[in-house]
Amino acid sequence: MPIQEKLRELKITLPEMTPPVAAFVPFVRTGNLVFVSGHIAKRDGKPWTGRLGAGMTTEQGQQAARAVAIEVMGTLQGAVGDLEKVRRIVKLLVLVASAPGFTEQHLVANGASELFVQVFGERGAHARSAIGIVETPFGACVELELVAEVA
Repeated sequence: MPIQEKLRELKITLPEMTPPVAAFVPFVRTGNLVFVSGHIAKRDGKPWTGRLGAGMTTEQGQQAARAVAIEVMGTLQGAVGDLEKVRRIVKLLVLVASAPGFTEQHLVANGASELFVQVFGERGAHARSAIGIVETPFGACVELELVAEVA
């Protein structure tokens, strides 16, 4: 199934690529690789703040990671023009704002990972790191960074 049809089926509308709020670019393409800069979780257009294990559940973290994955796909589409050009999601880095003792970063990351597989099929399966950190920019609960191979 074409990616745009899959997105419609999942009721996902990709956002336009948003300009960064600091001294970096939203993506860099070198050869067949696109490196998408970190994107933070947003809810209602504002940073989705919180810390997993301190007022935020794993399920809420998964929802936040999924929301960030949609933002990242919007940037990826802006970078390459058409998501059909994506040959493979190569690597996903998931940073999870975590309270001491919270150890389910890998489960939070599944919110993004599972969406990439739903949208891209086999091409969406990727290598991944999920890391608990003390803080993210703007106090967001989750931040994602992605590397994709493109045609």
